[in-house]
Amino acid sequence: MQTVDEEGYVIELLVADTLGERIDRWLSQHCELSRNRIQKLIEQGALRINDVPCSNKKVTVNVGDQLQLKIPAVEPFALLPEPIPLDILYEDECLLVVNKPAGMVVHPAPGHPQGTLVNAVLAHCGDQLTGVGGVQRPGIVHRLDKDTTGAMVVAKTEPILHALQAQIQAKTAQREYLGIVFGVPKPSLEDPATGGWGMVDAPIGRHPKDRKKMAVVPIEKGGRRAVTHWQIQERLGNYTLVHYRLETGRTHQIRVHSAMMGHPIVGDATYGAGRSVGVKLQGQALHARKLTLTHPVTGKSIIAIAPIPTVMDTLLQRLRQR
Repeated sequence: MQTVDEEGYVIELLVADTLGERIDRWLSQHCELSRNRIQKLIEQGALRINDVPCSNKKVTVNVGDQLQLKIPAVEPFALLPEPIPLDILYEDECLLVVNKPAGMVVHPAPGHPQGTLVNAVLAHCGDQLTGVGGVQRPGIVHRLDKDTTGAMVVAKTEPILHALQAQIQAKTAQREYLGIVFGVPKPSLEDPATGGWGMVDAPIGRHPKDRKKMAVVPIEKGGRRAVTHWQIQERLGNYTLVHYRLETGRTHQIRVHSAMMGHPIVGDATYGAGRSVGVKLQGQALHARKLTLTHPVTGKSIIAIAPIPTVMDTLLQRLRQR
C-alpha cells in the first residue's frame, strides 16, 4: 500500500514470507527500487519497522513485521531543459531510443555544461521523468562517445533504468555497430560471402600516461575484461566496412580494439592517425547501427535501427567509387 503527500510517498509492507533476511535485501525484492537506493534511504532514517525508526540496513526482518519506507518527493534536476531536436527511433511511457548525432555529449561534464543529450531529453520528456536516485532526471542506460552516432536507449523511470542495465550486464541486450577502418582486418574464420570474422578479447583500462585515453591494460594493472566480436561487411580497397558486436561495454572499446588490431577507425584522431579520406568527418566513422532489447514491462522485443549518418554514407559511396 502507498500513501502520498506533497513530501513524497510511503510504502507500507507486511513481511509474510521470510525469516532472518536482511532488510535492504528483502525490500529490494519487494519494491521497484535498487538495493543501493534502499540502503541510502534507510541510512537517512526513512524506514520504520513496527512503527519504530530504523537506520540499520543490516537488521533482519521476520514474518509479521510491518514496514514503512518513506520515499521523498523527487528533487528538480539542476540542469536546464533545452529544446534540442531529437531523432527518436522508439518511445513509450517507460523509455525512448534516440539516434544520437555526432558532436553531442551524452551527459554534462566540464567543458560541456549544456547542449547535451540529457538537456534535450529533459525538455522532451518533462514530467514523464519520475526520478532516478531521488532526482528528476533521465536514466542513462549506456553511453556513446561524443562523435559516435547511433542508437541509444534512455529510461524514464528508475525501475526501467535498472532493468535495462541488467539486460546489458546479462548480455541479453545487443548493441551492434558499423565502422570504417583503414586496411583489411585478418579474420580468424574465412567466409566467402563477406570475408570472415574474428574476436578481440583484451582488457581495457585507463592509459598509464594519458588519462584522457583508454588502452589495453592487463587486468592485474587495473584493466577490465573487454570482448569485441567483428565481421567484415564490405571490402573497399584499402578500407573495410566492419560490423561490431559488443560483449562488454568498456569506454572507447571498439576504437581501442580496432587500433590494437592495426586497423583504427577512419577519422579517429585519438587512437589512429585521423588522416583525411576526402570527406570531412566529425570524428570517427563509427555508428551504433542496431539496438536490440526486451521491454521491461511488456516483455516484447524492441529492435531499433539507426540510419547511417549522411557523412558516413557519403564516405562509403566515395570509397566504393574508388
